Amino acid sequence: MPSFLVSVLNRLFRNEAWRRLHAQAAIWVTVVMTAVLLAGAALVVVAESSAPHANITSYPKALWWSIETATTVGYGDFYPVTLWGRVIASLLMLSAITAFGVITAALATWFVGHAEQDMVRLGKAVGNHAREDAEALRSELHTLHERFDHVENLIRDK
Repeated sequence: MPSFLVSVLNRLFRNEAWRRLHAQAAIWVTVVMTAVLLAGAALVVVAESSAPHANITSYPKALWWSIETATTVGYGDFYPVTLWGRVIASLLMLSAITAFGVITAALATWFVGHAEQDMVRLGKAVGNHAREDAEALRSELHTLHERFDHVENLIRDK
């Protein structure tokens, strides 16, 4: 990857506004995914209710099935038997996979952002201590020079 692109991406991801955008995206994706689950459950009942051997025939069963499908648990107790039911299931699966990816990325960005802030604070604290230690060492060195100068003067005067 070109160094310019790495530099741009690095600046972008360190930006606080970018991290807030990830958090907002996670919230919106959660809201949209909830709507998709509810709508998917309603649509699959319509698609499946008149099919022979259909087992998703009520909204509570369809809601359970949509959550089962979105979380990839797939117990197998409910499943679509019609073409449109399977299309709805496929769309629900793809939506859920995308949603979990966005939410995971947002959480990772949040954790990395907090870890980065901790590292910056730690670096500043270590830097402050290092400066204080360096100043103390300079002061002690100056005192030692003065003492050696005094000892040299005493020896020379004898």
